[in-house]
Amino acid sequence: MENTPYEIERKYLIKMPDMEILRKQKNYKDAEMTQMYMSDKGEYAGMRIRKSVCEGKTTCKKTFKRDITALKRIEIEEEISEEEYNAMSEQRDKKYAPIHKRRHSFEYKGQIVEVDIYDFWTDRATAEVELADEAQRVELPEFIDVIKEVTEDKRYRNRSLAREALYEELPD
Repeated sequence: MENTPYEIERKYLIKMPDMEILRKQKNYKDAEMTQMYMSDKGEYAGMRIRKSVCEGKTTCKKTFKRDITALKRIEIEEEISEEEYNAMSEQRDKKYAPIHKRRHSFEYKGQIVEVDIYDFWTDRATAEVELADEAQRVELPEFIDVIKEVTEDKRYRNRSLAREALYEELPD
């Protein structure tokens, strides 16, 4: 399993960041994303499809993930055509609403931070940091106001949010 494509990341629930500060970060990029979830049965069982528009370029991907630990997953991702994305979207699992988000990514202390702003929240967002291994320490910039780490809270996975967005009260 030397070449197994692993994704190791930590995820945080954060207060809505200051967009002006966010856009000034090193290697900043943003992308508009729509993702949908396929049924647990059939040809596309357990897959997610995503359409991203970044700097005017549209890309579509289908992704399969399987948990190994709370932080580590197998992730198999393949680029697909927009036509294939549209055809697959017709077969999406209707119990999951499409997720619409804007991803803001930037580099901080050698790590890539991805801040996802969802259309169903106005006061909070999530931040993810991909890691080289599970023991790697995460450092987030001071302007990211962390409410709590949600890496192990499955309610904050995009698949869960597509089923039911969380609106728990934020601490002061």
